[in-house]
Amino acid sequence: MRRTKTQPIGEVLQEFFERPYVARKLAEGHMPDYWREVVGERIAMFTHEVQYVNGVVYVRMASSAARQEVFYRRDVLVQQLNERAGQQLVKTIIVR
Repeated sequence: MRRTKTQPIGEVLQEFFERPYVARKLAEGHMPDYWREVVGERIAMFTHEVQYVNGVVYVRMASSAARQEVFYRRDVLVQQLNERAGQQLVKTIIVR
């Protein structure tokens, strides 16, 4: 709390969410949303699970054709996921 210079709650929250640790955790939590945006609705339809653990995105696919498509586009998808997150979160994608 400050007594001399008040600060709107919006500014306080913005400063909090911009902290590197908090921003990283928020981006990790949004990884399933980023996945859907990056691969598109058609591939996302066959995606059963998206999980982020220590720089690796684990994806469980229902269709072997969709799995193969994601497997071949892994490098591009990693780059697009990192761009969407605004930081280098994803190192690789493992498709199951």
